[in-house]
Amino acid sequence: MDWTWITTTGSAALMVVLTTVGVYVSLLLFTRAAGLRSFSKLSSFDFAITVAIGSVVATVILSEDPPLVQGIVALASLFAIQYTVSTLRNRSGRVQQAVDNTPLLLMAGDEVIPEHLREAQMTRDDLRAKLREANVIRREQIRAVVMESTGDVSVLHAPPDGPALDLDVLRNVKGTERLHDREHVDGVEEGEEA
Repeated sequence: MDWTWITTTGSAALMVVLTTVGVYVSLLLFTRAAGLRSFSKLSSFDFAITVAIGSVVATVILSEDPPLVQGIVALASLFAIQYTVSTLRNRSGRVQQAVDNTPLLLMAGDEVIPEHLREAQMTRDDLRAKLREANVIRREQIRAVVMESTGDVSVLHAPPDGPALDLDVLRNVKGTERLHDREHVDGVEEGEEA
């Protein structure tokens, strides 16, 4: 039996500790420099960068190759890319369209939109799980269900006699036109796009 799979040497353990401290300090500095958005999940791009950062961190901490300095350079590069793309997203609608997924309406009121479920690669059971997670106890409560650009699912609900859904909340969500004539929905002000 090869016990090296579950044991280590003192020097190897010390190197893991030192590398972990180096990566941790680097992450703190890069996060402070790049700002609050560093580990957000505001877009699919942010999520991808966060996963990439996690992969670099794990690789650098647990293996000799790449060495710590190369790992720090990789982290700096990822933070720089994220900062640059985030800045460009704020300045250009085209960049935003190229980088972000479009949110998708999965339910209009209590009506499931089957073609959007297929597009989101979700089953009705997945959808029911998200409704339960949002504490929906009756289908009449549902105003809209949206798969966000990050893959998260937002469930907008209220009591049946509660306030109407303001369509401005769903601006740029694919399929919002299905909500325009529904009960419990407030239209968008004239002159504004839905």
